[in-house]
Amino acid sequence: MAETTVANRIAVVTGGRGFIGSAIVRKLEETGHQVVVVDREGDYSADLANEDDVRRIGAHILQSFGQVDVLVHAAAAFDRAILSDLTSSLMRRVMSVNVEAPLWLLQQFTPGMATRGSGRVVFIVSDTFFDPPPVPDVLPYVATKGALIGAARSLARSLGADGITVNCVAPGFTPPPIDLPGLGKEHAAAVVLRQALPRSLVPDDVAEVVAFLASPSAQAVTGQTICPDGGLVLR
Repeated sequence: MAETTVANRIAVVTGGRGFIGSAIVRKLEETGHQVVVVDREGDYSADLANEDDVRRIGAHILQSFGQVDVLVHAAAAFDRAILSDLTSSLMRRVMSVNVEAPLWLLQQFTPGMATRGSGRVVFIVSDTFFDPPPVPDVLPYVATKGALIGAARSLARSLGADGITVNCVAPGFTPPPIDLPGLGKEHAAAVVLRQALPRSLVPDDVAEVVAFLASPSAQAVTGQTICPDGGLVLR
């Protein structure tokens, strides 16, 4: 079956009110998608750490729009702990938001994608999986982003026959609106010095790659992790 045109596509973006997520939403809208934002203050509010809430939101979206053609999982839990302080509750929360939530949504969205013979799935991960920063308490974040890359690779194999592509976008350090402990201006400057392209990264760097992967032009790209990180990680 031929792919629907971009103008007819419904794109769901989790974390679409974040500083990177909002750039993704704008770019998808500019390219003609109708975008549905799942965020605390989005079109649909959900606790992504709660499986029942995630499934409820997924069903509600399908009921409201009839189909979902693109899922971008940009939401992320960034709870921090060094190994000696790590607890099962913290680790499970980060895993629930970063890895499990998009899987519960895909259980609901991919049957329709398969029927139409077309679908786009993009997970926002992190180049810290390939080049962890010297900040030991980001362990839960890095570990779960690595798990999400593994999930994407497996899904790319299992869903490809139905015309569904699954890819990851791994941004480099994109300075957030507020400094985070150990990840402030000094860290940002040090990262820029290590990049092949010596400039600070911005959310649109990520959004442009996501828009490409969501487009009909990317129909032969699946199972990949693309790093818009200024050449910090060369793969």
